[in-house]
Amino acid sequence: MSAIERVRKYLDQFDMDLEILQFDESTSTCELAAAALGVEVGQIAKTLVFMADEDPVLVVASGDKKIKSNKLKRLLDVSKVKMANPKTVQRVTGYPVGGVCPLALEEEVPILLDDSMHRFPVVYAAAGTPRSALPVTMDQLETITGGKWVDIV
Repeated sequence: MSAIERVRKYLDQFDMDLEILQFDESTSTCELAAAALGVEVGQIAKTLVFMADEDPVLVVASGDKKIKSNKLKRLLDVSKVKMANPKTVQRVTGYPVGGVCPLALEEEVPILLDDSMHRFPVVYAAAGTPRSALPVTMDQLETITGGKWVDIV
C-alpha cells in the first residue's frame, strides 16, 4: 500500500471528506509547499520527530516557527531533546523526511500540536510523500492525530 493510500484509508474512519492534494513539484520543505499551494509558509503544518531522551515524540507546528527545545524539554520533563535522524523518522512514522504525515504512524508516539497554527483557519500537513498536502482545520487536526495542543515555539 502506498503512503497516500495508507493516509487515505486512515482518514476514512473519520468521515470528514478530507482531500489529499498531490503535486508534480516537490513540497518537501515548508517554503516549497507554501509556493505550490499559494499560501503563507506559516500555513504549512511541519511534522517533526524529536528524541526526548530515548523516546520519539512527534511535533506539528507552523512552518514559519522554530521549536524551542528548552520548552519541549520542560514540557516532556526530559533531560535531552534532539531531532531524530532520517532513519528513525522513517521507522517511527513510516514516511520519508519531507513527506512526514502526522497520522497513520508506524509506531504509537505522543503527538504535540503547537498553538502557532491557530493563527490560520486551515493548515496543510504532508500526506505521506514529498509531493502531497492535506488541508485541515485545527479541530480536524486534533481529531485525526489525537494530538495535544501545546506552546513550544
